[in-house]
Amino acid sequence: MNQFTNVKPQKGSDLVMEAIRQRILSGELKPGDRLPSVVELASSFQLGRSTIREALSALKAMGWLDIRHGGGTFVCKELPGTEQPSAAQPLFEGADSLKEVLEVRKYIEVGCVALAARNRTEADLSAMERTIALMKEVLSDERQGEQADVDFHLQIAAASHNKLLIQIMESLTHRLQESMGKSRALWFYGELASAERLLLEHTDIYQAIMNKDEALAEKLMLLHLQKVDAVLNQAQLPQQA
Repeated sequence: MNQFTNVKPQKGSDLVMEAIRQRILSGELKPGDRLPSVVELASSFQLGRSTIREALSALKAMGWLDIRHGGGTFVCKELPGTEQPSAAQPLFEGADSLKEVLEVRKYIEVGCVALAARNRTEADLSAMERTIALMKEVLSDERQGEQADVDFHLQIAAASHNKLLIQIMESLTHRLQESMGKSRALWFYGELASAERLLLEHTDIYQAIMNKDEALAEKLMLLHLQKVDAVLNQAQLPQQA
């Protein structure tokens, strides 16, 4: 029996993320240092620009990088504690099922979206607007839509401006991608209109954040996650993630 059949290859964005994080930890990149452009990093790592952007967005959510729209990407002046879980060892790796991940998401993300509605900046709104625009462009592309979905939820955490919540959400990212991928696959099975409805839900959440309506943002996020829960329950599949 092959003992390595369940070993999953690391994504390119994970490798880039960890490489940059290690350069920060080693002191090669110091707080306040400016990183090369996305184009330069893509050439250096020999990976696509979208992969580089995914890694940089994740590092921003973790509190390692400060991405200034139109102004470049910099190492944060205040770095997160080095004791936090690395990208290769996410805090929630031990969760046994999609249901467990979803239960955690309900508690964390409803709180995140309320804080995002209270604390969001224009830069936060711009980032979410771009992601929603991308969602609209890739309605028929399941893979890109899934990544945009993950990015949007991480951007909500970033807009909370609570470093601990951001770190918790980043620790959840790998399981978040798994749960979203599987729930979206079930949700969209045989029904193309589901992508449009999901886009509308994200747009409504964004508008509540933009309007600083904490109560509505909480309500919409909870309804959104409850629908995902209903999809999983209806599928009646083994809940192994």
